[in-house]
Amino acid sequence: MTRHLSATAIVIVLASAYACGSGEAAHADASTAKAKPAPRGQTAVATLAGGCFWCTEFAFDDLPGVIEAVSGYTGGDKLDPTYEQVSAGGTGHCESIEVRFDPAKITYAQILDVFWRQIDPTDAGGQFADRGDQYRAAIFVHDDNQRRIAEASKAFLSHSGWFDKPIATQILPAGKFYRAEEYHQDYHAKHPAEFKAYKWGSGRGPFVTTFWAGKPPIGSAAEARPATWVKPSDDELRRRLTPLQYEVTQHEATERAFDNAYWDNHDQGIYVDIVSGEPLFTSQDKFDSGTGWPSFTKPIVPGNIVERPIAALGYEGAELKSRMAGSHLGHILPGGPKPAGLRYCIDSASVRFVPAAELAAQGYGRYASLFKNAATRSSAP
Repeated sequence: MTRHLSATAIVIVLASAYACGSGEAAHADASTAKAKPAPRGQTAVATLAGGCFWCTEFAFDDLPGVIEAVSGYTGGDKLDPTYEQVSAGGTGHCESIEVRFDPAKITYAQILDVFWRQIDPTDAGGQFADRGDQYRAAIFVHDDNQRRIAEASKAFLSHSGWFDKPIATQILPAGKFYRAEEYHQDYHAKHPAEFKAYKWGSGRGPFVTTFWAGKPPIGSAAEARPATWVKPSDDELRRRLTPLQYEVTQHEATERAFDNAYWDNHDQGIYVDIVSGEPLFTSQDKFDSGTGWPSFTKPIVPGNIVERPIAALGYEGAELKSRMAGSHLGHILPGGPKPAGLRYCIDSASVRFVPAAELAAQGYGRYASLFKNAATRSSAP
């Protein structure tokens, strides 16, 4: 077992006796588990890993819109893994849950909002007392839309100012999910006292109730006005865009350095695709590269940008396009600030700046919290 607890003596005794998967109580008759409703109508699946699956499963049981939450294993190559094999490490699998939900009643972004509030997303070595890769936090996405929403949700946390360390939770493609042994399902309902002792003794309970208290909903740009994130007809583009904007976004032209709208813009806000409105970059990641073009260290929503390698550049680099509209944005090149060392070199003609004060009015209100505590500052590195 790799579960370790630290709390008062009483909690230690209880939690050690009933650590996840250990003790006689864990093997009690599964008939005490509460019945699950039969799925009705359209359903979707979310696969999430956040350390001990007893705790993450508990967060979704009885949540409106959730049909079923199941504990299990995923992320590795071993077929039909057992708890003993996974908890010992080395299988590549991690404790995880599979959540089936009705997207008409609860969205995937809302599922992720609940998930984040059960974990420490900056912990790359496990979760709370449970250490090791088998207890890592991860979001396993089932399609491009889930990936887009997950990356947007993670980006929101990265820019929230709530953490003093980077967000370590991985976003990975979903693989086969193996249902865990029956004595792990609904453990919180079968053994409420032992479950509570474990949750609080492991450190998860105190963290969740103190750190996450009062935090606003975790936004997802991927769900903001999706119907507008489409590419208009060519005739409409010619009417809406200036000749330079059209040539840059549609024909990969490049504007002149030091003679464009945003190379020296230091105002707080976000930059969106001039064609579709997809959120692309934030002023908080903008820096003075000395090149005469707007430069950023990273996108606000990685899933909204597509990289296309170009051998003709003669060195490591790629063309950048917006995912939904396919607009040419610029290039990603070496030479950015550490630690990533990347420079997203963007044509001003391909983007539109939305000031922080106008985010809500223009439909980007979910990003307003990024600037609440940000004093006006220069974009210099």
